[in-house]
Amino acid sequence: QVQLVESGGGLVQPGGSLRLSCAASGFTFSSYAMSWYRQAPGKERELVAGISRAGGRRNYGDSVQGRFTISRDNAKNTVYLQMNSLKPEDTAVYYCNAVVTTHEYWGQGTQVTVSS
Repeated sequence: QVQLVESGGGLVQPGGSLRLSCAASGFTFSSYAMSWYRQAPGKERELVAGISRAGGRRNYGDSVQGRFTISRDNAKNTVYLQMNSLKPEDTAVYYCNAVVTTHEYWGQGTQVTVSS
């Protein structure tokens, strides 16, 4: 079955960096685009970044453009989110997402807290 397992979250000071990872299994990873979403308390889940199957196309939410970078390693079935210049408003649970055929899958999420 499809599994997405996020890791790498934690507490970081404003201006700091974190790198999230999402290990995928149960499907042909290299055949599907991947995305990162986040959800802050009291807010709707929002798209953070997406990456195409081979990694040649990437898109970002307006609030993270220029600070976050999505990448993938198809040999390791893993997608990454490098987050730099973190702000308190980046505090949220970050989720890995994949749409495999017609089904949408989510990881369990990893908490990112940006605070001094």
